Amino acid sequence: MMKRVVSLLVFVLLLNGCDDGNLTLETINFEDVATQSCSTNNIIYKMKEREALLLELPKTIFINEPTVLGTPTTVEIDNSLNRVVYRFYNGTVVADNICNTIPPALPIVTDQWTATSGKIQIITTTITAPGSIAGSTKITGYNHNIAFSNITFAKTNGTQVYENFPFGDYITSIIPLPFGFDKLVDQCPSSKQIYNYTSSEALTIDDIDPTLIVNVETPLNTPRTGLIGSSTNKLTYRLYNGLVTPSYFCTATVPTVPLISEEWNAVNGVAGVSGIIEVTTVKSGTSAFLHTIVIKNATLKKGNSSFKLGDVYTYGDLLTN
Repeated sequence: MMKRVVSLLVFVLLLNGCDDGNLTLETINFEDVATQSCSTNNIIYKMKEREALLLELPKTIFINEPTVLGTPTTVEIDNSLNRVVYRFYNGTVVADNICNTIPPALPIVTDQWTATSGKIQIITTTITAPGSIAGSTKITGYNHNIAFSNITFAKTNGTQVYENFPFGDYITSIIPLPFGFDKLVDQCPSSKQIYNYTSSEALTIDDIDPTLIVNVETPLNTPRTGLIGSSTNKLTYRLYNGLVTPSYFCTATVPTVPLISEEWNAVNGVAGVSGIIEVTTVKSGTSAFLHTIVIKNATLKKGNSSFKLGDVYTYGDLLTN
């Protein structure tokens, strides 16, 4: 009987000692750790105590343009350009251990898991903040939510697979559009384009409805109204990579210099709701008229990005004779 018990114990020990090549499931947990990035290379990382989760990915992958709902940016892990590595250290890890070309001698990497396959998925959204005008917004950056799908890590004595593995958010900041316009606007004599500009930007109204700018005073509290559209009253914001001057406007052919670096087009208006243009006209002197142009609840869009101009945005004053 004793021999049978001993044999059974030996058998159980042998079973426990067998290794099928896969480690017992271990959890990588960096949920509450902020994402950081290196300025000298393409590494985005999270670190805590003696652990670091590293993602090496070309920064050009992170485009400042929101992804379409349900269609994230997807990149294959190839252990070359697109790498994911999980490291253990024998001491407290710091940024220099990750970003420096020649990292400090300590702490030492004691173990490393290297991702051999899987997908990197990125969902990008805009980060907005309230603007200076009531109801307005400005884009301050883009949030890139990163997750791994069906990622396989090669370890020293086996592999580990995660079907869904959230990495976290990586934020790219941008300089908000300047919008440094004064309130005096001009109109081209032939095209009737109305434009406001500063040194590097312009806000124009093309193909304006001629009934909006008329040399007749408007009744008190009864402005002329129109809607922003794609064929008339087209509102466009342009940011240039150089100096823009009055000679840029009112030409038969749009100049090629300076180059347009960004172009935002207003969304078509909805009567009584959004994208409304209001013009109030008063007499100025003996023969001139002053037209104050106000834009209400307009949204400007570029690709999948958008921002709001404000509940009531004073476009400017146009003087006509």
